[in-house]
Amino acid sequence: MIDLGIYSSIANPPRGADLDRCMAEAIREAEAAEAAGFSGFFVGEHHQDRDGFLPSPFVVLAAIAARTSRIRVGTAVLLLPLHHPVRVAEDAATLDVISSGRTVLGVGLGYQEADFRAAGINRRERVPRFEESVAILRQAWTGEPIRHRGRAFGIDGVRVTPPPLQKRGIPVWIGGWVPAAVERAGRLGDALVLGPSFTLEENRALAERYRAAAEAAGRTPQLVLMRDAWVADSFEEAARIYGPEVSDAYRYYWRNGATAFQGFASEAELRFENVWKDRIIAGTPEACITEFKRWSEALGVSSFILRLRHAHSGGPPHREIVKAIERFGRDVISYL
Repeated sequence: MIDLGIYSSIANPPRGADLDRCMAEAIREAEAAEAAGFSGFFVGEHHQDRDGFLPSPFVVLAAIAARTSRIRVGTAVLLLPLHHPVRVAEDAATLDVISSGRTVLGVGLGYQEADFRAAGINRRERVPRFEESVAILRQAWTGEPIRHRGRAFGIDGVRVTPPPLQKRGIPVWIGGWVPAAVERAGRLGDALVLGPSFTLEENRALAERYRAAAEAAGRTPQLVLMRDAWVADSFEEAARIYGPEVSDAYRYYWRNGATAFQGFASEAELRFENVWKDRIIAGTPEACITEFKRWSEALGVSSFILRLRHAHSGGPPHREIVKAIERFGRDVISYL
């Protein structure tokens, strides 16, 4: 069985105006996702972005948790090195209580210098801060006093309350799409969240590397795959509604040196018709079902997170996103 979640980039370019509307729309999209049979709703974190994308994911997720009852609510990803791990442990545990045990904590290193500058954190220290923080989170959710002495943090006898409702602790999913990151996820995480922009073959190599690292660490590998995706009456309709949003996002990543797009000579090449194949799942319900099954079999993955709303364009419009969510639920999820 394949399950689908949703990732929402809550932003409103170019100036971050009307974010009250954007957040209200995201909450309504989460309600629609639950009604349609999606498995989870996830948001990310950035700071200092002019479009408003998104400094306080736990606050938004608490609002979503209060308006839903079944779907998982989670970060994808929280930029863990920016935060003190005790506070993250407290916030995540509180969200788990609010959500009746539905919280997933997706974490990542972060890469934007502005995020680290806003937090007063040296970007070069992000790896030890990240790895120590994961260890501290695990201790914190046992209910026992935290005792940790490391390069980044020293904690002696602090106890985190409330405890999460999930008896084994909150699942820690680690985002990554370069070799060092996927190996770190294998060593430390409960799952690897692969990013939305690599092709199937590129993801296959990363998945194999992750599984080897997880098995060497004595962990059971679990893959979660983020994908740009859209369902419509035809491929042409999906390209018309969704294509410009994806292209805007990919051009942003290309300008910022993203590894996934190094093979393109210029951002002008990042048109939807040039990039969709083996990268984006889009088209009729039947085509989407076929593609989800193909990706699942190729990578050994049963959980997908779909990116419908894009931060760098702000779209597609809310009404189109809700229509796509309902269509996925009616014509795709039932057949997976």
